[in-house]
Amino acid sequence: MATNGTKAGHPHAVTELCREGSRLYADALRTGRITRTDAESAPCLMELALLHPDPDDASWLRPVPPSVALAQRLNPIEREITEQRRLSITLAEAFEPFMDISTQVTGSTHSIMVLEGLDRIKGALDLATAQCHSEMLTVQPSAHRRPENRLLEALERDRPLIERGVRIRTLYQHTARFSPDRLAYVDHFTDGKVEYRTIDELVERLIICDESVAFIPIREDRQVALELRHPGLVRYLVKVFEFMWNRAVPLSAGAPYETAPDGITEIQHSIAKLLVEGHVDEAIARRLGMNVRTCRAHIAKLASVLGSGSRAQLGFLIAQSGILNQDQ
Repeated sequence: MATNGTKAGHPHAVTELCREGSRLYADALRTGRITRTDAESAPCLMELALLHPDPDDASWLRPVPPSVALAQRLNPIEREITEQRRLSITLAEAFEPFMDISTQVTGSTHSIMVLEGLDRIKGALDLATAQCHSEMLTVQPSAHRRPENRLLEALERDRPLIERGVRIRTLYQHTARFSPDRLAYVDHFTDGKVEYRTIDELVERLIICDESVAFIPIREDRQVALELRHPGLVRYLVKVFEFMWNRAVPLSAGAPYETAPDGITEIQHSIAKLLVEGHVDEAIARRLGMNVRTCRAHIAKLASVLGSGSRAQLGFLIAQSGILNQDQ
């Protein structure tokens, strides 16, 4: 027997007859028998037990009635179906007591699932996006280098959503305006249901589908995530998204990096705020979606504008300048 469900030496599935086999079987049923020589052109007839040797003359073959042949084929299938039904009943009975407990517990654990490993996270995301029919909200902190395969995955995930009429709103950091990969991705979607905005600072990734399920990473390497279906938690995260969305700048509005009258750009105001809070360069770069070298270049420009000669003095001058009190 071949591994693909066909008979070795006679290439067709065991559930069907070739044209020659069908013709010979029909002839055998009409005449009551056929010669072994004639049957050699369709070995499937013997393999499927549709012919058997004539007890009176070994050179002839007699047909097995189709009702008998069908029963022979169906019996093992029906036995397997019966066994699977028995197994399903046994499993249902085994889990029935736990179903009752689950429905009695308020806020059962299914509302918060821990997803370990990229494959499981991706599988849960794929399922949630496939079931999304109204709106998807995403917060996507910028990465210094976005692999091409990630871009292709995002395109494959988002295109079916848009074709279904799902509204997509995505938040990036301002630095995404200078990322060729991000801009190339955005250019693929010009539909009015897809909106992109940028804001100076984002903390972590967030995906919400239909205000019913949300995903957040819980480790910096993003190998572990939480799938949240608790209505209260999801509603809270939606409010957090809307808070940031209302303060963000549409991507089509142009870069929000114009120099203010004090000679400091908006991104440098954001860096100044994080410096005063005590963050190191690496943390500032990560939160603002830029590499450390670019972050340090902005710090150097900030120091030059304020006339600072050292890192410690820069923090003091920022606090004394009042720039953090300005209405951004």
